Amino acid sequence: MTDSEGGLPTPRRHWAMLALSLSIALAVLDGAVATVALPVIARDMQISDAASIWIVNASQLVMMVTLMPLAALGDRIGYRRIYQTGVVVFSLASLGAALSQTLPELIAARMLQGLGASGIMSLNAAMVRLIWPHRQLGRGMGVMALIVTSTSTAAPAIGSLVLGVASWHWLFAMNVPLGIAATVVGAFALPATPGSDRTFDWRSAVLTAATFGLLVVGLRGLGADDVRPALAELAGALAVGVVLVRRELGMRTPLLPLDLIRIPIIGLSALTAIMSFSAQTMGLVALPFLLQGTMGRTTVETGLLLTAWALATTVMAPVAGRLADRYPAGVLGGIGLAVMACGLLLIGLQPPTASNFDLAWPLAVCGVGFGFYQTPNNRTIMISAPLERSGGAAGLVASARVLGQTLGSISVALMFHSFSTGAPRMALFVGACVAAVGSGISLTRLRAPAATS
Repeated sequence: MTDSEGGLPTPRRHWAMLALSLSIALAVLDGAVATVALPVIARDMQISDAASIWIVNASQLVMMVTLMPLAALGDRIGYRRIYQTGVVVFSLASLGAALSQTLPELIAARMLQGLGASGIMSLNAAMVRLIWPHRQLGRGMGVMALIVTSTSTAAPAIGSLVLGVASWHWLFAMNVPLGIAATVVGAFALPATPGSDRTFDWRSAVLTAATFGLLVVGLRGLGADDVRPALAELAGALAVGVVLVRRELGMRTPLLPLDLIRIPIIGLSALTAIMSFSAQTMGLVALPFLLQGTMGRTTVETGLLLTAWALATTVMAPVAGRLADRYPAGVLGGIGLAVMACGLLLIGLQPPTASNFDLAWPLAVCGVGFGFYQTPNNRTIMISAPLERSGGAAGLVASARVLGQTLGSISVALMFHSFSTGAPRMALFVGACVAAVGSGISLTRLRAPAATS
């Protein structure tokens, strides 16, 4: 049963949002605490720091190559089925990670976690669209943004607390009860989503995975001393991508959502998302190096200062969600990214003698700007896509986020590789420029014709 404008009636809507919140918190928390635990895991397993990075990379890579295929499979067999399966796979993989004794075992478990997380994140926005009435979709997106940012804010503290009283294995073991709770609540609360009679395009799924996999691996390799393997991988991504696009152009409902990207408002929103997440990642990756290396802050002080960014985003996300149901995303997004650009610029201009207050308030400005942008942008992509293409739109939202984050982190790595001094400030200035360009692109959406769902 749904209300007259779509969505679920209360109180079922609240239970469904609880199921989504638990699942999303599960995926976000795991990624953050795994990063915190890398030095501890490296010492315990007696492996190099470089080798330990694959504990994070393995999960991220699997997510990148499976987001689009799983979103399309959700269109085919139903969103709830893929979503719930993702939660179960993630929970079982977490148990496997907790029981791992060697690096290959842990990496294998992390790859399965990436697959499960992909099932969750690829269709999260599609599930929100089915849970909330059309006129309140921005509010639902705001709640999800609030869950992501608040979990991200708390994750380092949670990880440090667990590591202070137990081994790193418990960081993964604690996912299991959360996963069980999310599965049980979702079983009766999440809306049933019928599939379609379309045949799933396995060839396009393989081509998509190969394209994005080669792209991500190639981009990451550009920071190495020998870039020839990376260039070969990027050339392979281009070649496979051309084959994929030519195949998809002739299809009515392509796995790679070219039909949605060709809708001006959606294409511009996806491009804006890539720009915004790239700028955000540049800032968040560069800031610890600036704060500790140049400003003389300790690790604890750095964490507390960065909390200002996360808390501001957490506060702004639900506010932006409500505004998104009333005002154009082009305006809200343009304002938000312009504010974030100013915040990044102000941080980069702070002298080495800057006080904690002088650093905290520009960080909060960044958080306000990003929180003001994110929810309206996601709402626009989802609400502009036909209802039967909600899975493809949700996959586009998730893929734009991951691609932007990947480009941002790689850009910072290249700056560190190219500049012996001043790389953190350079990354902040470049991030400010990227956010400013994203603001301009967002404003062009005011002239884009609206799509009807």
